[in-house]
Amino acid sequence: MSLYDWVRPLFFRLPPEHAHALTLGLIRLAGNLPWVPTWLSSCFSGPDRTVQAFGLTFRNPVGLAAGYDKDGRGWRGLAHLGFGHIEVGTVTPRPQPGNPKPRLFRLIPDQAVINRMGFPGKGGRFVVRELSHPRPAGLVLGVNIGKNKDTSLEDAVQDYILLLRQFSSLADYIAINVSSPNTAGLRQLQGRQELQNLLGALMDERKQLVSQNPGLHLPLLVKVAPDLEPGELEDALDVIQVVGMDGVIATNTTLSRESLSSPLASETGGLSGAPLFFRSLRMVRQIWRLTNGQLPIIGVGGVHNAATAQAMLDAGASLVQIYTGLIYQGPGLVKQILRGLVST
Repeated sequence: MSLYDWVRPLFFRLPPEHAHALTLGLIRLAGNLPWVPTWLSSCFSGPDRTVQAFGLTFRNPVGLAAGYDKDGRGWRGLAHLGFGHIEVGTVTPRPQPGNPKPRLFRLIPDQAVINRMGFPGKGGRFVVRELSHPRPAGLVLGVNIGKNKDTSLEDAVQDYILLLRQFSSLADYIAINVSSPNTAGLRQLQGRQELQNLLGALMDERKQLVSQNPGLHLPLLVKVAPDLEPGELEDALDVIQVVGMDGVIATNTTLSRESLSSPLASETGGLSGAPLFFRSLRMVRQIWRLTNGQLPIIGVGGVHNAATAQAMLDAGASLVQIYTGLIYQGPGLVKQILRGLVST
């Protein structure tokens, strides 16, 4: 039994959002103390398993998914838990409170979480300051971006362009979030024409940024929903490839409630955790097949041990991300996965 197995019941007595804020605060503190990061690395770092993807070098294929560190408060501490990359966000241009509370629910019997957070955060300028601190060696840092709730779909492109400019010199890659189910209308941006308009504008902006900074390498990835119908997925991938995006993150949370036993299963919002795994795995396989393996994929959704991580990689993902598994398994999960992958 690990230390986290003893501590988890104490955290689970707190409301989920309070427990998360407390955990992130402790991680932030740990990352800023003089000796703790070295100790954390010695405890939680697993064997290296270098991966090349999107023109970047990752020391291992396991990353932290967006949503855990929305405002970039704890990334320097999280970097010492063994992750090969960390994705902060989702970041919006302006601060916003998100949806009314309660908006985060643990489905303990299902090893799952439902959230309807709605992109709460302090806005792009705040996160820029947080990410301007020195970066731990070897860490790949991604920034997940989205539109403000009160920005119309017609004006959404400007929100994404503003954020791309803000983080172009700080992020190793940018993830374009058009698939959260918790911002009204956002998933409409996955439609063929809407996606074409958005991604085309972002690619044009990146060209401008590269012309101004010739050494800039900034991969752009699109995060897609697990609930897309086959035709919708084909349309989205066609746009993504024609425009020239660098990769796909599959997937976001789902609106499906298949095979859940928790009494909280009826809460609205996006479902993450173990029940999402096979749906996300199926999406990774479909994306790999439809793109002939030419589009790098980050597999995320229900990864909670070495076997599920390996299944994502075998299905065509270059990298995997975890979030809900971290809540239930604790900070030793990254090391556990890496040891399992290396021995596979």
